[in-house]
Amino acid sequence: MYTIGYDIGSSSVKAALVETKTGKVLARVTAPEREMGMYAAEAGWAEQNPEDWYKHVVTATQDILARTQVQSEDIKAVGIGYQMHGLVLVDAEYEVVRPSIIWCDGRAVETGDKAFKGIGADACLAHCLNSPGNFTAAKLKWVADNEPANYAKTKYAMLPGDYIALCLTGEATTTVTGLSEGVFWDFKEGQLAKLVLDEMGLDASKIPRRVPAVGAQGVLTDAAAEELGLQPGTVVGYRAGDQPNNALSLNVLAPGEVAATGGTSGVVYGVTDQLAYDPAQRVNSFAHINHSGGAPRIGVLLCINGAGILHRWVKNLIGDEKLSYGDMETMASEVPVGADGLHFLPFGNGPERMLGNKNVGAHLLGLDLNRHGKAHIVRAGLEGIAFAFVYGMKVMKALGVDLSAIRVGNDNLFQSKVFSETIATLTEATIEVHNTTGAVGAALAAGVSVGLAKNVGEAVGRQEVLSTVKPRNNKAQLQTAYDRWEAGLEKML
Repeated sequence: MYTIGYDIGSSSVKAALVETKTGKVLARVTAPEREMGMYAAEAGWAEQNPEDWYKHVVTATQDILARTQVQSEDIKAVGIGYQMHGLVLVDAEYEVVRPSIIWCDGRAVETGDKAFKGIGADACLAHCLNSPGNFTAAKLKWVADNEPANYAKTKYAMLPGDYIALCLTGEATTTVTGLSEGVFWDFKEGQLAKLVLDEMGLDASKIPRRVPAVGAQGVLTDAAAEELGLQPGTVVGYRAGDQPNNALSLNVLAPGEVAATGGTSGVVYGVTDQLAYDPAQRVNSFAHINHSGGAPRIGVLLCINGAGILHRWVKNLIGDEKLSYGDMETMASEVPVGADGLHFLPFGNGPERMLGNKNVGAHLLGLDLNRHGKAHIVRAGLEGIAFAFVYGMKVMKALGVDLSAIRVGNDNLFQSKVFSETIATLTEATIEVHNTTGAVGAALAAGVSVGLAKNVGEAVGRQEVLSTVKPRNNKAQLQTAYDRWEAGLEKML
């Protein structure tokens, strides 16, 4: 029997077809062929059309069936991982009201800060573990204040994964995991965060009903099944934001385990059994996919908006379509540590939580027109992103998160030795590269809903470690480069 997992990113939609008994991945596909763009009508904004995500889900599913020739009746469930913190609004006919305000859009920072002060910092953090900040609740409040006609038309306010599930099942639902990432969940009361909704004047009826993150959430409608090429009644059996889902994919489920990823944004995600939070909100805490009121499982998340998006920007800037990321790795490896004094601050993708929600922008520091070329820019970009990880990981260590061993997938920036070795050396961590992806994890977790695994631990327990990255002996050189980078950042701040 088989399952399909989707990873709904802001750059692309990835899908994986998995044979659940063995965990074997029959195929992985990506749609569209060229990375999706974002729309920014004003500085600091970022929007995408939710209909495009679903269109690419359809394309990816058709592609994966054509490649494998697996019969649709043998595919028993699908699972969804998705970009976190976005806002999708639909009307009573389930039509999209306006483009999605996605995770890196910074327009709601002031809105969230105002609500945080109104609720009271101590009460808000004790109940929700987070400030409304720039999360989904604050984005919904921004719409209510600035686009009242769109707010009035809205039947349901959803996260991106909720929207994809709606397209598949015809039912509007959400999860506790998703509600917590939107700062709609009260951990103390075990219910919708009334203190947030009341402070913002938001209508609780616009929040869909809850379903389990792992378990039967609905079934494919006839229309969705026909579009995808699957069978009507196929179970939608799993849903989680991309970072909890990435952690699940890497079998990071128990307290003390840590996952990381380096996609468009960069993330380090550690699991704890405490309702832990950072009073300064540089890192954030959300319900993990296996959280319950009686057995808390909280993911402490460091998110760096400016990560892989910088590497892609450099690729587009210095090369043509023939330039590959492998070519860029070769270029970077030919430049010494510290890129001959060239440093990149990668923070050009919206407000950064670990920097107090400041939008400092991306900066190239120390540029010498007589010494620096394309390869230096590539190396400085990779090191700059790695240095941002190290900067944020110091905050996590101060909160007691053990970062001595980190699990990562084999499908993003961690494929770069320059990037991985920089982090491992500066933090003295061992990085395990696992043969999995978010889409694979979502597929395996979905199998639990139809009895193809007893629990998520069993579903994702078969992990192949492809390689291990250990600290190198050039820490002194890297530390010098990092210290200069950090001094440049502090000056900008």
